[in-house]
Amino acid sequence: MTQRMLLAVFAGLPFPAAQASPPAASAHAAIVARIEADVAEMVAGINAKDIGKATKFDAPDLVSMESMREPSVGAAADRKGLSMAFKYAPQWHLRLIDQAVDVARSGEMAVYRSTYHEDSQRNGVAYTHKVNFLVGFRRDADGTWRAHWSIVCAQSPSQKA
Repeated sequence: MTQRMLLAVFAGLPFPAAQASPPAASAHAAIVARIEADVAEMVAGINAKDIGKATKFDAPDLVSMESMREPSVGAAADRKGLSMAFKYAPQWHLRLIDQAVDVARSGEMAVYRSTYHEDSQRNGVAYTHKVNFLVGFRRDADGTWRAHWSIVCAQSPSQKA
């Protein structure tokens, strides 16, 4: 009889997992939206040659890697490298092809994955190629999402546009 009473009581209680799922899904969606917006701001900064916007979400310990160059370590090195690129290739422009954000179950880390057209010029001739762009974000102690590592890798050699 006692077991039946307990079963009846527990049967009337809401299932905790069902209540936990919607907030987790909305938190996940909010993180995805935040990361996509942050990267869009970074790319807008690159396209505008605005070093402040382009590096706004750099963590102090950022490690950035790209094929055919030495890795850079630190936000200051990233700013310096991008500033040099802006001067060297003022026509450099990124166009989004696709993007995705993978969020860790803890909600404290996320990886942004995307493909871009990277447009530029050589001796006045327009060139383009596709690049993969990966960024590892972490929610830091102050609650801010920052890029702690990034990788840019061309899918193919540049082609005349």
